[in-house]
Amino acid sequence: MIALTNARVHTGFTVLENSAVLIDGGVIHDVVTARRLKKMVLPEDTPSIDFSGRIIAPGFIDTHIHGIAGRGTEDGEARSVREMASALPRFGVTAFCPTIYPQEPEALLRSVEAAALAAAEQEAEAEAAAAPIGREEGEARPEAAVLGIHLEGPFISPEQAGVQRPEHMRLPDIDLMRRLWDASGGRIISMTVAPELKGMRELAHYCGDLGIVLQAGHSNASYDQMLEGIQAGILHSTHFFNAMRPLHHRDPGVAGAILIHPEVSCEIIPDGFHVHPALIKLLMKGKPPDKIVMVSDSLKPAGQEHGVLTANGEPVYHAEGVFRRAADNVIAGSALTMDAGVRFLVEKGFNTEVVLNMASANPAKVLRLGNRGHLLPGMRADIVVLDGHLNAETVFIRGIAREVGKE
Repeated sequence: MIALTNARVHTGFTVLENSAVLIDGGVIHDVVTARRLKKMVLPEDTPSIDFSGRIIAPGFIDTHIHGIAGRGTEDGEARSVREMASALPRFGVTAFCPTIYPQEPEALLRSVEAAALAAAEQEAEAEAAAAPIGREEGEARPEAAVLGIHLEGPFISPEQAGVQRPEHMRLPDIDLMRRLWDASGGRIISMTVAPELKGMRELAHYCGDLGIVLQAGHSNASYDQMLEGIQAGILHSTHFFNAMRPLHHRDPGVAGAILIHPEVSCEIIPDGFHVHPALIKLLMKGKPPDKIVMVSDSLKPAGQEHGVLTANGEPVYHAEGVFRRAADNVIAGSALTMDAGVRFLVEKGFNTEVVLNMASANPAKVLRLGNRGHLLPGMRADIVVLDGHLNAETVFIRGIAREVGKE
């Protein structure tokens, strides 16, 4: 057992001042106040770490990320996904969904197989050690867990392509979906779709039977078409406001439907570029707070310290917080990291507890992860320790510490 003491603990439900988190065997044993801790009888050899002046919160869960530190899903290699997993704890992330762009079918299948292999390798290593990866002294540092694959397409609309390649977008195809599912070994956890596409209802039912969370995105759906999608089980949405039909007073469109219907949850990219902070305030006024999920949507060169910057096979450059395509200066995607997203929203005046939930408890709820996202007895000890400026200092992955503030 190990005790993390004297911190401000955000459990995902409440905030406890001057409290402690007790970890035992890779799971949370208890969360207690300092007063209660003094009355407890712990094993004599229980180590204690004093985190005075720090925040202890559930580890961040990034459900939409293409790459980080020069590695990405577009590489089509399990090693790249594992290197993403190794890099992400530096930014407070303890679990993630590698997100795959639309590609030619065979390339798409290879990318899916690679991400699935990375997840399988993690699971096998943990099982072989009967302990978390990196538990023994001298072994690899603990990695962020690969939760499952997020497919951003290919069943999306060329009319709202963003920087995705329209030639790789397709109408719903059950046979292709079956091949993708088989290639993933059952590890597709979520998929972005355009509700208005012909055949989407049948695809939605097929995916629903598999337990895949469907997200409306890259969509030009009318309000009525979006309602049909909601009825079919499309109850989450991808990078809200971006690459979707906007709100109009005669047709609320995709954005309006998401705002109006409280049962639909949504991603946001809080970097100050993809969504204006005032619109995030509007969203929070109309949407239940547990329905908003922070994502990075970061591209392969995010956090990259050297080398050529590319994303989705094209040269890009970093400018004022986003990546732009070198060919035409169009915004190519996000350079955000989850810890930076937390800091941005808090600096803009949003409640710290709400923001931390957007990065942990809320994604866990949307993806139906019963053992992550909160600090409660019996849950995985996936934890981030933040300093007074909300920088990630230490993460615990299945209870194993990694001091990321020193990396």
